[in-house]
Amino acid sequence: MNITITPTAEKFMRRMVRFNGGTPQSGFRLKVSAGGCSGLASEFTVEPAPLPGDASLDCNGLSIFLPAESRLLLEGVTIDFGESIAESGLIFRNPNAPAGSCGSHGTSAPPAMAKIDVASIRRKN
Repeated sequence: MNITITPTAEKFMRRMVRFNGGTPQSGFRLKVSAGGCSGLASEFTVEPAPLPGDASLDCNGLSIFLPAESRLLLEGVTIDFGESIAESGLIFRNPNAPAGSCGSHGTSAPPAMAKIDVASIRRKN
């Protein structure tokens, strides 16, 4: 797998695992599918172990669990984390993706970028 995870994205992922009661064996499961403004829609959970079919990527001791479709879509992608006054979340930079449009909003997304808004995070019960 050719996926780059920036230090700020890694820090965010570690925090999510820790804040969701993760153990040293737990990991950050990232599911990406086709869709969204830049061609990618994504969601994440903290899991105690990889789910069937997931591959585990080690990032400096942090386990990142990726389903098969996600691995294909994330090939060559850089995963970063951005934070501003208005929003924060993971950012996916894909050098091979075409520029996208956000449809009804009438605004164009920057080429090859998608975001996961951390405001939508819900704690597992």
